[in-house]
Amino acid sequence: MQFADQSGGIDHKPTKRSAALIDSLFEAPGTVLTGIVFSAFSASLTALKTGMVLIWAFVPLLILAGAIRAYDLHRYHATKLTMTAEQAARWQKRYQIGALIQAIVIGLWCFTTLLSNDDAIAHMIALSVTTGIVAGGAGRAYGRQSIFRLQASFIFVPPVAALALRGTPYYVAMSVVSAAFLFAVLQLSANLHRIFLRAVVAREREAALAGQFDTALNNMPHGLCMFRSDGQLAVMNHRFGAMMNLPDNLPQSGTSARDVVAACVQAGSIYAASGDLILADIETLQARETVTTDPDAERNRSLSWTVQPMADGGAVVLLEDITERRNAEARISHLARYDELTALPNRVSFRDEIERLLAAARHSERLSALLFIDLDQFKQVNDTLGHPCGDQLLCAVANRLREMLRPEDFVARFGGDEFVVFQQNISVPEDAASLARRIVERLSERYRIDNHLVEIGASIGIALTSAEGASADTLLKNADMALYRAKADGRGTFCFFRDEMAATAEARRILELDLRKALANEEFELFYQPLVNLKSGKISTCEALLRWNHPVRGTVSPVDIIPVAEDMGLIVDLGRWILRRACMECIKWPEGVSVAVNFSPQQFHQRDVLSEIRYALEVSGLPAHRLEIEITESSLLRNTQLTHDILSQLHALGVRISLDDFGTGYSSLSYLHNFPMQKVKIDRSFLEGIDAHRPLTLLRGVARLSADLGMAVVVEGIETNEQLALISADGTVSEGQGYLFSRPVPAVRIRQLLNASHGKRVQEQLIVVSSRSLA
Repeated sequence: MQFADQSGGIDHKPTKRSAALIDSLFEAPGTVLTGIVFSAFSASLTALKTGMVLIWAFVPLLILAGAIRAYDLHRYHATKLTMTAEQAARWQKRYQIGALIQAIVIGLWCFTTLLSNDDAIAHMIALSVTTGIVAGGAGRAYGRQSIFRLQASFIFVPPVAALALRGTPYYVAMSVVSAAFLFAVLQLSANLHRIFLRAVVAREREAALAGQFDTALNNMPHGLCMFRSDGQLAVMNHRFGAMMNLPDNLPQSGTSARDVVAACVQAGSIYAASGDLILADIETLQARETVTTDPDAERNRSLSWTVQPMADGGAVVLLEDITERRNAEARISHLARYDELTALPNRVSFRDEIERLLAAARHSERLSALLFIDLDQFKQVNDTLGHPCGDQLLCAVANRLREMLRPEDFVARFGGDEFVVFQQNISVPEDAASLARRIVERLSERYRIDNHLVEIGASIGIALTSAEGASADTLLKNADMALYRAKADGRGTFCFFRDEMAATAEARRILELDLRKALANEEFELFYQPLVNLKSGKISTCEALLRWNHPVRGTVSPVDIIPVAEDMGLIVDLGRWILRRACMECIKWPEGVSVAVNFSPQQFHQRDVLSEIRYALEVSGLPAHRLEIEITESSLLRNTQLTHDILSQLHALGVRISLDDFGTGYSSLSYLHNFPMQKVKIDRSFLEGIDAHRPLTLLRGVARLSADLGMAVVVEGIETNEQLALISADGTVSEGQGYLFSRPVPAVRIRQLLNASHGKRVQEQLIVVSSRSLA
């Protein structure tokens, strides 16, 4: 039952339950009309039988009441589809009034018939008709209990009273039976009312569930079709029809799975061959996923059809548009195997392809070469022009490499500024050398990047396949070793892999492993070489020098340790250990002696270098002015502002700064002016040919300039008294260091030296101790 909303936006429709209750009053118009006609006819019979005028008076009343009710029944069924809540309430009142009027007339007719005469037939007609009308009302008006109770009471209470009033035993008995019948009919009506309400509630719940299912079905992102065991279509949601571009009238009675698949093919949504596969899965109840492509190239869809058998023998078909997912998977797969910047294959793709090519050429007499290319000066481009320019440069390099190669050759980018070329089908190694020369020359030509002219170089390591065959990993490792040698030879060149390179690399690897183990187990030892004040002859500072007593190699020099530690990234940890150990040793020395510790550029530019120095001083208890940090020119070349800030903070802390090996690098005098340093150590190379006029003049000039700037001057590598005499002549050199005074000695020996007898000059003590150490 539906009710139109005529309230201007406010919903006054009755609930479904109240609508069903009202509708139950009018749902059987045939029985109502039959009761009206039958009651009027029965009244006429009783009037004829008894001949009483009073009974005839009820006949027109019954006919009038019945006509009014019949008219109302007709009007109700004509208007119920557009009925509002207020109109429904009025119709219920109209039904109640009409039913009560008719009930009163029937009850009075039966009452009059029973009391006004003694005709048993008339009594039987009146009582049986009245009983039938009450019984019929129980099966029709159960929806509204209050109306039926009044209606039944007005009809049946008067006859019950009339039977009792007649006073005879039989009539009194009939009165009791009729009263019991009335009570039973009321109970029956109540039970029907409860059953009806449960049915209405169940129907509401079913309707709600059906609505929810319909909403979920038609709003799910997947298309869905459900087929019964006989292959007929049971359910199809809107999404399926929209995805397949099906006509609106397709889901109809008798539609089969074959019809649905044929409609999809006809709509141009899938190919006929794909439709046959899907139909076969549905008909054989094969649980499987089938991916179809769209015949329309513009849409280019990928659709996933999943057939899932049901327990009753039917099947559910889920349809999903997986176009975006497959495009994303293809994109991810491409990114996993290709460099996003240059669109060249990456390391993974290159390795797989080389393995395939090597396997295909395993029995070939032709050679193949792998060229490992590293760009020279690329980092300077990134640092000066920025990474966007660096990216453009990498793309330009990739394009030049593509242009130079044959179709059968293969190029990839390994990341950073590293590229790899695989050259197939060459006759002799010179073919690889020729390609390497062309690559070096071509990549060294100028590039125009954002109106900048950029020049870089290239170094190449080459590994050739052998008759025994080689894996991609072996070729890459060999080419990498050859590249390392090419860069060591001065860059801008190429180098072939040789077997001795593998031996060198293996020795280097073993050295690295031993170095890590030695650092973890603290197998290192510090030696100390004194710096002597040339005026007082006393030791002013001792330089801490690293020694490694390897069980197989013997004593390993710092010259062999430091470069490897720097390449491995261990120099920071190693330098931290040296700093702390040197500070703890210095605290045992006399008050006026300091310790000098060398800092590599990596160690000096670490983020927490100041914290490390403060911690070493705090743990050892060493005053800051007794610690001297020795740095080289290379430490001053990087990030000059940050370097200046660090040196200034160390100076404020009280730590002394010394410029080591002055004269071996650029020897820029601006370092002496711009950075807060307290000491300059002139390299031993200045002592070569010092007995000649020119070298001596140069050394004294540098020493005098440094002294004028307020810095102490140290000359390293003094080995003879003649050198000492020349250096000390003008008094500008304040300290000396070298074998003339002492070789580096262990901590125990340096303590013995510093605590030696008071009467001798320190220089004499040094010579004695040095001779003992040599012995």
